Formats: sequence, structure tokens, C-alpha cells
Amino acid sequence: MSTYAIGDIQGCFLTLQKLLERLAFDPGRDRLWLVGDLVNRGPRSLEVLRWARGLGDRVVAVLGNHDLHLLARADGVARPRRRDSLEEVLKAPDREDLLDWLRHRPLLHRKGDLSLVHGGLDPSWTLEEAEGLAREAEAALRGPGGHEALSAVYAGRPERWDGSATGTQRLQSILHIFTRIRVCRPDGRLDFAFKGEPEAAPEGFLPWYEIPGRKSRGTTLVFGHWAALGLRLMPEALALDSGCAWGRELSALRLEDRAVFQQPCLDLTTS
Repeated sequence: MSTYAIGDIQGCFLTLQKLLERLAFDPGRDRLWLVGDLVNRGPRSLEVLRWARGLGDRVVAVLGNHDLHLLARADGVARPRRRDSLEEVLKAPDREDLLDWLRHRPLLHRKGDLSLVHGGLDPSWTLEEAEGLAREAEAALRGPGGHEALSAVYAGRPERWDGSATGTQRLQSILHIFTRIRVCRPDGRLDFAFKGEPEAAPEGFLPWYEIPGRKSRGTTLVFGHWAALGLRLMPEALALDSGCAWGRELSALRLEDRAVFQQPCLDLTTS
């Protein structure tokens, strides 16, 4: 039995299927960890969602920012963006089943000394605190206040984590950090606009996993979201977004031995 962590798929279903062939993935034996952003930008988001939902408990997928955007589009919270490719999902006859499945994905999955998240963790959070915050936001997304929780994402960007915040401000911070964080400063200030390579970060800003004194040290975090960072395997941070939706590669990492498998993008040349 092997567990494979796969980077941001973003609707690149043909590439995903080719990568799974290379892995000789056996759903009766193996398991998959998906770092989030299953949908959007690539042309086959509907096929990705149907495939993932059909695998049942053989796949663990965390929510990414594009997944939240799909839920927000479906809920009337968000407007279409220029590079959105979500219409097929939104018009699908099984849309409600797929959206309900997506809404019930976690923000953080933890097993042993490995944790799966889309963007990352605020450096001030211990892993236990992060788990509690994830469960808090997940409950809000799934409950009767789900519309308000999604609306919080579009109400602005937090400048830093404030543990005393409540309501919309608190949900906004939790969801942004889990799904969008890339760089921050040692004093806690966040920058959600920056998307480039870490070496080009604004002065004083570091990748979230490099902040001195980060309280979640001691566990290995598997994440995606940062295409400009690319595939980088560090002692306690495994970055897997290698930019498939930008025409690059889709990456998989076998967690047992950190063997890397990559498949060049097929979807953007055949759509």
C-alpha cells in the first residue's frame, strides 16, 4: 500500500489520469492525498470532481481557494473571473451532489507526523490550534451560515491573525490563511497579493514555513497553492504545486519514501 500526495490539479483531468497510470495507482490498495484546488483554470473540473467523489475514502482532499471560489460562485457570493472554467460544473445535472461533497472536504488533514493543507499555516499557530481553527471554519461552511462564511472570503483580506477576532473577521482570516497564505513577516503581517518566487518576496517577508519560531514545527506539512514556488521538498515542508494549470507539470509524491513522479500537462494542449 502506498499513499501519493498530488499537487494542484485545477481541472487537468487528462494529465491526472496519465500520472495515475505512471504511478500504477490501485484504488483497492493505494490512497491519495490531494492538496486542494481540484477545480478551475483547467478545462475538465467536472471530470475531476466526479472522479474524486467516486473514490470515496480512498482519497483525502483539502479545500483550496479555487474550490472555495466554486462554492461561492454556486452560492451567488462571487462573480465570474476572467480565467474561470467552472460553467460545466455549475450546469451539471449532479451539481448539487458534487458541491455538497466539496463543501464537506476539510481544510486540514493530519495523520501521524504528516499534515495536509492547501496554502499553509499561520506561523503563530501550533498544529493543535490549527486543527481547532480548521474544524471551526469547516462547521461554518457546512452549517446554515455557510453563505455568510463564503461571503467572508470576499469581504477583504486580513493584515494579520488576531485570535480575539470574532464573526466575519475571524472566518475571513481562517479561510484566507489556510487556502491563500504564501509569505508573511516575523511580526505576523500577511501579504496575500504576492504570488512570485520566494526570493522576490517584498522586503522583510519570508515564506510562511521559514518564519523563525514557527509554532507548528515538528510535523511535516504537505501543501500546494504556490505555483511560482514549484516542487520543493524540504525537511518539514513539501510543496507540490508545479503549475499544471499554467502548462507545466502535475506532481505526485509517494509519502513513504518521498519518490517524485511528474507528468507534463496534457489538458491545455488538447482542450
